[in-house]
Amino acid sequence: MQQIRNIFCVGRNYRLHAEELGNAVPTSPFLFSKPTHALALADGQAIALPGNQGEVHHEIELVVHIAKPYQPGMKPDDMIDRMALGIDFTLRDVQAELKKKGHPWLLAKGFPNSAVITPFRPFPGLEAVKRTDFSLLKNGERVQNGNISDVIFDLETIIRFAVDHFGLTAGDLLFTGTPAGVGPVADGDLLQMYWGDEMWGQFVVKMG
Repeated sequence: MQQIRNIFCVGRNYRLHAEELGNAVPTSPFLFSKPTHALALADGQAIALPGNQGEVHHEIELVVHIAKPYQPGMKPDDMIDRMALGIDFTLRDVQAELKKKGHPWLLAKGFPNSAVITPFRPFPGLEAVKRTDFSLLKNGERVQNGNISDVIFDLETIIRFAVDHFGLTAGDLLFTGTPAGVGPVADGDLLQMYWGDEMWGQFVVKMG
């Protein structure tokens, strides 16, 4: 996998997902990060996830790759060269405890293999991307379905927020948020990520 510099993820960027977890719908972008050690490629193999820390939930997302640093006036199409589908795996029970304590989410979001992505595809432009839904199938059943046009904060807003608060440059990834339908995975589950009718990547869950 080509070297990735930073991984930024947008939380609660689909209204129904925020509501299904009992969270307030945000009024400004909510970003967190994952270490690059979290990355894994969905190329048909088994991927190990922690099996001793409570439920592990799938959250499928559109992932974009930043090709160049932001300059004033740039639009998403000027900065993004590639895209993928990804799963932001979450230790949900751990996250619930962290929330209660007011602690950062890193322990729940940053473990190895918590950011599984498909191979990258060329980015066709934001308007073209809006014409296609993405989805996650678990053991052949569609459990999540989304479209980037349904986000609360669009790509331009997310990029500007990341630039202003963290910096954003070539080699960075943005996980753009997950639609409703998140849920637990179990040992042996087959997860398949689809762009429209085309499967972009799959893997088998191995609970360690």
